[in-house]
Amino acid sequence: MEPSPSLPSAFGLTLDDWIAWAESHGQTRFRAKQIVQWLYEKRVRSWEEMTNLSQALREQLARSFSLARLPVVRLTGSADTTRKFLFRLHDGRLVETVKIPANVHFDGGRSDRVTLCVSSQVGCAYACQFCASGLAGFTRNLEVDEIVGQVLAAEEEAGDTVCNIVFMGMGEPLANLTRLTKAIEILNAPWGLNIGARHMTVSTSGLAPQIEKLALVPLQIRLAVSLHGATDEVRDRIMPVNKKYPLARLFESLETWRDHKKQKITFEYILIEGLNDHPDQAKFLAKRARAMEAKVNLIPYNTVEGFDWKRPSEARQEAFLAVLKKAGVTATLRREKGHDIDAACGQLRLQEETAAGIVSVAGKG
Repeated sequence: MEPSPSLPSAFGLTLDDWIAWAESHGQTRFRAKQIVQWLYEKRVRSWEEMTNLSQALREQLARSFSLARLPVVRLTGSADTTRKFLFRLHDGRLVETVKIPANVHFDGGRSDRVTLCVSSQVGCAYACQFCASGLAGFTRNLEVDEIVGQVLAAEEEAGDTVCNIVFMGMGEPLANLTRLTKAIEILNAPWGLNIGARHMTVSTSGLAPQIEKLALVPLQIRLAVSLHGATDEVRDRIMPVNKKYPLARLFESLETWRDHKKQKITFEYILIEGLNDHPDQAKFLAKRARAMEAKVNLIPYNTVEGFDWKRPSEARQEAFLAVLKKAGVTATLRREKGHDIDAACGQLRLQEETAAGIVSVAGKG
């Protein structure tokens, strides 16, 4: 009963989906609950291992769904214990996932839990002028099982339990909102991976309408905004999305978010020499952060082949941070992890696809 690669994945269904499937095949709701227990608590790799299900039901499941995991093409390790996974999808495309050291949280604070940086798309259509994910254009959205599958595969390969998830890997998560929210349901549910909503952060480049839609999802997930410029003039230079949703529209959507969620918003701000690291930008950023009661996560630019930007000196970084703190803003300066393994999103995928001759061009798969 080997699963066919053409079968839909068992890891893209919610409990309600499984109940509907079970009842449509003459089974009880209880059988659906048994199935998800085998999938997520016991992590079985074959339907035959589900020994409390009848042989007929196991055969039906084997004919209907695949239990295949995402295969690891490459696993690279950093001196700081960051790990980057390169996974191959069913169509041969590649996607990256990064495991962040257990003692460092993405917002710069301390944590004793493993954080996983998860991708939501193959490539990216938003072409931020500092990010490797968009260099080869956009190929497609990830399916629900491919989002969930990154977490399952990373846990099994690394032998760690993931307790924090940040959707700030390859792609724009909010451009894949329907699949993202279904994946979050599976990752959060007690019958699924049981990861607390407050331990999941969705990062966006600033898709204002989608922020407002995500605000209505009845989970206290966190939001991080890739700001990278405190004025429209600066942001327009490096983030094309700002021309569609300028800062005034973006901050309007953040007000809606605050009306529905309790957690503080985080502003991600990559410091780029000569572009956005001037003290005036720090003052503008401080004003915007105070208005939202937001935290600021400063990240020195991580060199990406294909862009000519440079990171500011450490003195310049510290001076920028000092302006924020003097203004009363909660801010951290995060020394990026995985610099020695090209952990910036998209770099490993570009290397592999270039070598294989399958890089997308101009957003076409």
